[in-house]
Amino acid sequence: MSDVQATGPGAPSAREMIGWLARGEVAMAIGAVSIIVLLILPIPAFLLDALLAISITSAVLILMTSLLIKKPLEFSAFPTVLLVTTLYRLGLNIGSTRLILGNGHEGTGGAGRIIEGFGHLMMGGNFVIGLIVFIILVIVNFVVITKGSGRIAEVAARFTLDAMPGKQMAIDADLSAGLIDESEAKKRRKELEQESTFFGAMDGASKFVRGDAVAGLIIVAINIVGGILIGVVQHGLPIGQAASSYTLLTIGDGLVSQIPALIISIAAGFLVSKAGVEGSADKALVAQLAMNPVGLGMVSACAGVIALIPGMPILPFAAVSIGTGVLAYRRGRKAAEPAPMEMEQAPAEPQEEPISETLAIDEVKIELGYGLLPLINDLEGRRLTDQIRALRKTLAAEYGFVMPSVRILDNMRLPSQGYCIRIKELDAGSGEVRLGSLMAMDPRGGQVELPGEHMREPAFGLPATWIDDSLREEATFRGYTIVDPATVLTTHLTEILKDNMAELLSYAEVQKLLKDLPGEQKKLVEDLIPNTVTATTVQRVLQALLRERVSIRDLPAILEGIGEAAPHTGSIAMLVEQVRARLARQLSYAYRGDDGALPIVTLSPDWENAFAEALIGPGEEKQLALAPSRLQEFIRGVREVFERAALSGESPVLLTSPGIRPYVRSIIERFRGQTPVMSQNEVHPKARLKTMGTI
Repeated sequence: MSDVQATGPGAPSAREMIGWLARGEVAMAIGAVSIIVLLILPIPAFLLDALLAISITSAVLILMTSLLIKKPLEFSAFPTVLLVTTLYRLGLNIGSTRLILGNGHEGTGGAGRIIEGFGHLMMGGNFVIGLIVFIILVIVNFVVITKGSGRIAEVAARFTLDAMPGKQMAIDADLSAGLIDESEAKKRRKELEQESTFFGAMDGASKFVRGDAVAGLIIVAINIVGGILIGVVQHGLPIGQAASSYTLLTIGDGLVSQIPALIISIAAGFLVSKAGVEGSADKALVAQLAMNPVGLGMVSACAGVIALIPGMPILPFAAVSIGTGVLAYRRGRKAAEPAPMEMEQAPAEPQEEPISETLAIDEVKIELGYGLLPLINDLEGRRLTDQIRALRKTLAAEYGFVMPSVRILDNMRLPSQGYCIRIKELDAGSGEVRLGSLMAMDPRGGQVELPGEHMREPAFGLPATWIDDSLREEATFRGYTIVDPATVLTTHLTEILKDNMAELLSYAEVQKLLKDLPGEQKKLVEDLIPNTVTATTVQRVLQALLRERVSIRDLPAILEGIGEAAPHTGSIAMLVEQVRARLARQLSYAYRGDDGALPIVTLSPDWENAFAEALIGPGEEKQLALAPSRLQEFIRGVREVFERAALSGESPVLLTSPGIRPYVRSIIERFRGQTPVMSQNEVHPKARLKTMGTI
């Protein structure tokens, strides 16, 4: 038998109730309800003493926390604490008011020992002096500390919100330049969001403190006037005795509530004024006030002069003068002498970096000639880092995964206006741009008929000309396409990234994509990996899709296609074909023309049979063995048909039967890598087709 039994069916046990109370949210809810109870129900004097003691000690704890934290965000709960403590003090004020007005005729102990003690301490035998000192204390809290803290919080909130776009752009620029990774960028964005929320909340919470100070003055006036009337009219006390007794209790009550309010107001002032200061308050003040020997020397001289003025007390000013003078002398000597650690480390040889660091490979890197360095800090137009950041966002939205960060370095061995793009430390493309000039291209593919430096556009190899900026209007009038140097480089980088997306999709990136799937798709991943296929197989399928520039953004559909085909085949090529069939709607939409129709070029039955008969090998290990003469004939036919389509302004896809599509694609990608090859299974039933020719 247990020691505690439930009193009814389903009733919680004592252990369960203790567990509920130990939970923070339950305790917080009970505390909020208790504060409301203080506003409604009367409380005995001994309980009021305990609650007042908690109020005073908690205020000291809040002040110490504000002094010792290094950054304001370490005490991000302060606005909530400010609200709770203010409501708590108001509840105690109402409870103490009941006791003062109800028991004040019995003597100064009617409202508890703490209020009586603070009243005697403040009054000092004269309740008029005590009342004046108390009013001054409240005014100091309301006019100086509370108002100043509120103003600082208001200005901090305003400037923090105004600075958010600039700080966000700085984070994105560091991310695109490779100075930080994704996790560090998320951390900085989170801190930026917390900072703006904190100062905004502090701006609002400071209004509670001001209201608390005003309420303290009103409550004091009500207690004094109401207490004297109750003592004289209801209890028949002499007016002098009633004034003395009720004033002492009221001042004690006001003091015991205003001291915590004053402490918390000071804590709020320390917290909001600490923005931009590193370290705890004592270290920051010492580091910024007592480290300059010239300033300390001036303080010493001024104190010494004041000490010599007739009528001034010599001892305190002389002590300050001597103390600051000694401190200035020591700081001056310390600044003049080299630090021992620096003297010891000066002759030491630089530490050799670990060999393991040389093994790190930059996924994507741009090397610039020294003449192109202004592209990074171009203030007149869009900086190169801004364009790269926008490029990474565009590619992520288009192809379904985030490209690695692009590292930008200078290379003195490159030509002054030259650049080199590297993928995994290997050259993937290079070119030259001309700062201060514009690249003009004829959309029809002809040579630009303007004075300038004729060359080939680095991304597509089209004829182009670098022209002077003064010819911009004339080039626009002639219908030429005009591109600035940073955009030329970014366009070249775009094509290189699209050509190398399969290599950039690493195993770690695949794991990240699977991890970031929505919660309802987690079960699909658990059933598929590793029971049906391995994560490496999924990676190879995704790489094959990216190699043909197919977006992998619809990852759940891709995984469903893999799961459907994997039990029947282990061939990556067959898995890819099954997945492509699943993505029929996406493929048909991606390759549609301006009129909404899907332009296609079909294979003739002769070529269909020729490819089918040229497949040799057992099962799924078939290979294409087409005679070289037939292969050259096929390439000529493809070029003729697609060139005719290009002259009519169309970019058709090559449509084949499902069985030969991978092999036809393996030929097409060698001389027309951007031409998509689709099978009949990949054409969506509702897609509208437009035949451009037959090979």
